[in-house]
Amino acid sequence: MRVIVPMAGLGKRMRPHTLTTPKPLISIAGKPIVQRLVEYLSEMCDDKIEHIAFIVGDFGREVEMNLLTIAENLGAVGSIHYQDVPLGTAHAILCAEEHLKDHVIIAFADTLFYADFKVNEAADGVIWVQKVENPQQFGVIKVSEEGHISEFIEKSQVFVSDLAIIGIYYFRDGENLKKELQYLLDNDIKEKGEYQLTTAMEHMKNKGLKLFPGEVKQWLDCGNKDATVDTNRQVLEHHKNEPLIDSSSIIENSTIIPPSYIGPEAIIRNSVIGPHVSIGEKSIVESCVLSNSIVQKHSFIKNRLINNSMVGSYVLLKGQPQDISIGDYCTDI
Repeated sequence: MRVIVPMAGLGKRMRPHTLTTPKPLISIAGKPIVQRLVEYLSEMCDDKIEHIAFIVGDFGREVEMNLLTIAENLGAVGSIHYQDVPLGTAHAILCAEEHLKDHVIIAFADTLFYADFKVNEAADGVIWVQKVENPQQFGVIKVSEEGHISEFIEKSQVFVSDLAIIGIYYFRDGENLKKELQYLLDNDIKEKGEYQLTTAMEHMKNKGLKLFPGEVKQWLDCGNKDATVDTNRQVLEHHKNEPLIDSSSIIENSTIIPPSYIGPEAIIRNSVIGPHVSIGEKSIVESCVLSNSIVQKHSFIKNRLINNSMVGSYVLLKGQPQDISIGDYCTDI
């Protein structure tokens, strides 16, 4: 099994955090979003994941090395590919065209999910979906009486289905997918100004391939600050029976309300932390009350009452209670 992870987007809705850290590298409960994504995929696949291709923008060498390490830790070979111009999902996937062969999973790295089934590798394709209350904001599918996908619809303002495509796909024949994607570019076939994967899947369906829906139990959005904080809450709940407080952290005269994550060498003094708080590596929290929030690494927070917030890395915060979203290397005292 091969996995292709397009992640070259700018993450504008997550600014200021994505000004210094690509959105898929933002940590949720102690692990980057993209790491949690590929770990979940590994658990779902009966076949071993042999290769993970990351499609990035100009993220820098350190980020690229971190991504290769994530692949290595799963026993896979990693590779880095570049999408220099945002021309759509089909174009992004083709940036790693040499890995479009055999069985392949496409996983866009701005979403997490939980599912309790295995990939049906005998199917021509599986597209993961979830029922949503606002389908006009998503690409959706319609399902035939036989159970396979009968139609793909992009962000229709008229209700046609509430089964939203979440951005995870399996294809049995990667070479065929590559041909369909290349056909769009060669013939300049665009949807809303971009080359879309859904257009290629519609062509595949019309040629007789059977693409099936795979419905997830839980879809976790990381699109903006509030959604990411809520995803952190749900991930902590999912892992609440696992050790979440690193043994190298220092906790003095403080209460940790579970589930909360305390990272390596973090220091908590005279504070109440939790529930649903993640404190990153080597961050220091003194005389604070924190709930339902994310603090990244190497930050210092003192005398704060914080809820529903995201604090970046290398941040200095002192002072009054706030609901905040503050990026890396900021000071507010």
